[in-house]
Amino acid sequence: MNINQSIEQLRSLRLAGMANRYEAIAALPVHEQQDTHELLGSMIQAEVEHREYTRTQKYLRASKLRYHALPEEITCTPERGITREQILRLSDGAFIQRGENVLICGPTGTGKSFLACALGRSACLLGYKTMYFSMTRFMEAITQAKLDGTYLKLLKTMSNQKLLILDDFGLKAINTDCRLALLDILEDRYGISSVIITSQLPIESWHEYLQDPTLADAILDRLTASAHRLALSGVSLRKKNIK
Repeated sequence: MNINQSIEQLRSLRLAGMANRYEAIAALPVHEQQDTHELLGSMIQAEVEHREYTRTQKYLRASKLRYHALPEEITCTPERGITREQILRLSDGAFIQRGENVLICGPTGTGKSFLACALGRSACLLGYKTMYFSMTRFMEAITQAKLDGTYLKLLKTMSNQKLLILDDFGLKAINTDCRLALLDILEDRYGISSVIITSQLPIESWHEYLQDPTLADAILDRLTASAHRLALSGVSLRKKNIK
């Protein structure tokens, strides 16, 4: 069997990383090629790296993150109410492993959504399935799922995500179906997987926003019991960018 046939067989076995590495090594001069053991180790490592990259790209596409954001792009100053240490602590994914939540509050334009997406991107890079919703889209998805009979399927899809991001919480009135769905989702995720919520409303106002005292108590108990709270401040970054 010649080299080209071996490469094609590796591709047919869906071992693209190994195939690419073997092809690259085979193109080298004979005296630069590795011995059998080094070649095998190199090809296996290439396959591992290829699969990790493919998985990451799949998770990033499926997450539908609003911004292509990176933790190192977050501006950390006393005026913004956030430190580099906080960003680093949340970027390592440990809060996801522990099933903890992140609650980000602050006025419009202070970078809440950007920060949430940066943490979501870090989660994807670490191998965690992530899903992003604006609250408007979340409520539309719940309403549609109730109408077409796919509600349980939607809940299962969300429960399969290690990180769920709900952006702009409190921006639009929430109905009973969505309150109940939010409680179902938080119940499924409690202590197992994580939620990031961004809101212009301070956390102290969320109970009033949810309207139903009983459901509000249950929802907030699950959200805040084990949560990192970030309160962003300062002038709108959008206004700065315009200037």
